[in-house]
Amino acid sequence: MNINRRKFLQQSASLAAMALIANRVDAKETLKQFGCQLYSIRDVLPKDPRGYMKQLADMGYKYFESYSKDPLWGMSPKDAKAFLSDIGVKMVSTHLGLQETNEEMIAKCAEAGLSYVICPAIGMQPSADAWKKKAETFNQHGETCKKYGLRYGYHNHSYSFQNANGVKGQRILLENTDPSLVCFELDMCWIEASGEDTLAHLKEYGKRYELCHIKQLETKDPRPKQTDLEKGIIDYKQLIRAGKDAGIRYYLVEQEQYPVSPIESMKNDAAYLKTLSF
Repeated sequence: MNINRRKFLQQSASLAAMALIANRVDAKETLKQFGCQLYSIRDVLPKDPRGYMKQLADMGYKYFESYSKDPLWGMSPKDAKAFLSDIGVKMVSTHLGLQETNEEMIAKCAEAGLSYVICPAIGMQPSADAWKKKAETFNQHGETCKKYGLRYGYHNHSYSFQNANGVKGQRILLENTDPSLVCFELDMCWIEASGEDTLAHLKEYGKRYELCHIKQLETKDPRPKQTDLEKGIIDYKQLIRAGKDAGIRYYLVEQEQYPVSPIESMKNDAAYLKTLSF
């Protein structure tokens, strides 16, 4: 091999390596699958649960999170599992209040193929001890869920991150629940509304979060107001990237206020997430 040919091959190899590195730096990721909390269409869902779930599936939502005292919407566990499979969706979780959470309901959720039972809210607690008592309750529910192959979790609102008398409830819950029994669902809108540093929180506690809610704020002050995902002030490119890095598995749209209608907003949100790169 002559010197010129050797030099050409070396330069070509160097350029190829540089291009590979550049591509890795510039590479963007997208959410290949995302879901929604059915509460987003609470105004219409009870009228025709199967029909509206099919509409959401057709929009591109691959996961559902249910709610209400009847998270299967009148279907038996077997029928719900078959119906969801037919429309190409997995019901991964349901919100269930502390009063409704019992072994019978947990067994029903397991039979339907769910993976999580999530406490949606507990309200602001008056003291650190009160938060710790809630953590004990979560551990107990976590034990029951574990018997049926499910995970128990807690979904935050902004009050979980508010500093009341030097106490932040979310931190107490995180530090007083057994990670093998209790996980967390991060509502990215409400942590942002609280003023907490979401990125710093995920760096410290990210491994405890397995699901998250995605909803958008139009304004924070004087009172939080929601809008469609593409229109607001929360930087979801940054937050979803941080969530992925922390290991969050499920990304669920939940919208509670709408510029036009729930169905139009859910269409808009699905279209936004399909093209979002981070």
